[in-house]
Amino acid sequence: MLRFRSALGALPAAALATLLATSVPVNAQDPETAFPAFPTTESSVNTPDGEAAVFDASLGTVGAHDQHCNCQECQLAAMQSSSANWDLCPSDAPIDWSKYPATIHPMPRPGIFPIPPNQGPAYFSLWDQLTGEVRQTPPKSGYAPFAINAWPFFDSDWRYVDAISPEERDAVEQLKRLKLGDSLLFSTGGEFWIKHHNEHNARLTQKDNNFNLTHVRLYGDLSYKDLFRVYGEYIWADSSDQSLTPLPPDVDRGDLLDLFVDVKTFELDGKPVYVRVGRQELLYGSQRLITPLPWANKRHSFQGVKVFRHGEKWDLDAFWTQYVPPKSGKFDLPDDKQQFAGAWATYKPKKGETVDFYYLMYKNDKSSVQSGIVRSPFETHTFGTRWAGDQDGWLWDFESALQCGNQGGSNLFAGMATAGLGRNWKEASLTPTFWMYYDYASGDSNPGSGSSHTFNQQFPFGHYYMGWMDLVGRQNIHDVNAHLYLYPTPWMTVWLQYHHFWLAESRDALYNAGGAAYRRDATGAAGNNVGDEIDLVLNFHVTKYSDILVSYNKLFGGSFLERTAGPTTASDAESLYLIFQQRF
Repeated sequence: MLRFRSALGALPAAALATLLATSVPVNAQDPETAFPAFPTTESSVNTPDGEAAVFDASLGTVGAHDQHCNCQECQLAAMQSSSANWDLCPSDAPIDWSKYPATIHPMPRPGIFPIPPNQGPAYFSLWDQLTGEVRQTPPKSGYAPFAINAWPFFDSDWRYVDAISPEERDAVEQLKRLKLGDSLLFSTGGEFWIKHHNEHNARLTQKDNNFNLTHVRLYGDLSYKDLFRVYGEYIWADSSDQSLTPLPPDVDRGDLLDLFVDVKTFELDGKPVYVRVGRQELLYGSQRLITPLPWANKRHSFQGVKVFRHGEKWDLDAFWTQYVPPKSGKFDLPDDKQQFAGAWATYKPKKGETVDFYYLMYKNDKSSVQSGIVRSPFETHTFGTRWAGDQDGWLWDFESALQCGNQGGSNLFAGMATAGLGRNWKEASLTPTFWMYYDYASGDSNPGSGSSHTFNQQFPFGHYYMGWMDLVGRQNIHDVNAHLYLYPTPWMTVWLQYHHFWLAESRDALYNAGGAAYRRDATGAAGNNVGDEIDLVLNFHVTKYSDILVSYNKLFGGSFLERTAGPTTASDAESLYLIFQQRF
């Protein structure tokens, strides 16, 4: 049985009340917007003829507005055309503030995406319900209405704030889009969270591990017109009461998560091309291979250069970086033995549909042997594509990649594939979304034979895709999984998951969410049945900027885990997670 200790119990009641109070909107307006699911966001763009339009990152579409629309873009346009606007710009010609900062990028739609309710009248937060605030549409925000903000803060879209007078903005909005003179724009903000882990047979070590993770993130964002941008983000991440050695992302006491400069260089087909130099988070496509790892106490950082151009139909990126591993007692520095580079193109053919094409190069010159398998040095070259979208309630998500290169002196040829079909019943009670998926990543039938076929998962968001226990990674694995989203109320998300795992090759290892080989039978006699996992995730959107997430997870170990367990090692495991997060 799990012994649950509430992480919220460590928060003084007065402090919690203060946090909730800062999240309550000052104004009583009901602005129109699409209610974003956990992994999506919304941004605004201009149509070719200059007409204001909404760009929904999850759908990749532009929708025109009529003369009666009061959405953020139309309010912004009205504000800009009015001589009685409230910005501090002394210029006679109004500045198009909607272009600032010009380098925010709406988050691409991940896999397993739900279609949440986005219309009222309804309560869109617990605070709305407690205060009787019925809204016609969800309140706008640059943050996700979920405890895990997947996209980086530098891609949060606060442009809607320009259409709200200063006295009507809430406490958080007053920190955003501050005009400094006639050319500069500054925003600040951040996040606090406390995450409680209650793990039985943690990491399959036969130990219980009950502990807390906390972090504080603070950022500053300064733009000069659409020509220049400086962004920096500080993080303090810590851990307490762990029975096992903390994982590297658990502890990083005082460091830079991001610090970069964006410079506009030239235009390509009417769209600006920017160069980003410095420390940055990377997020592309489904996040199966590249993610900031938003579940971690300290997110992934990379240091290098990125060139990008984003448009209505095509987004084009190329980057070369070095991974920045977290150091608990030292300032984080880029690892010159881990180089990560790539090129990514996204095509948005029509509403609700995106197609990705990508190439990734990952080189690790360190030496590592795990479970008798030489894991590094390696150099991988990954070529992949993805097609995802929705239409008339039907959802789809397909992705595949081939990988070549070398690993530990052996030639590497490997691959992965994902196929998912889903259905959303938008008008039904609870707004259900159901998905069925099959995930595959190749393994090696004879490790150490002179050739390697184990797929390298790069920098994945494994926690989101391969079970919340973090015991299975996208390497040497088959996973048949099903997902169901329900919304008993717009401020409550219920996410149910089921996974059945088995090894692709029985003589290869079982790899965890971080890609480490930690269970293996070199003879293959243990078979390949890893087991079954169930996950229940509940997210409560407490206020506009705060959430509580509860997750219960159970792994029923199969014959492979039973036969590779030691005499005192169990094959079953379970965990309970609790997160409280407050953004500002």
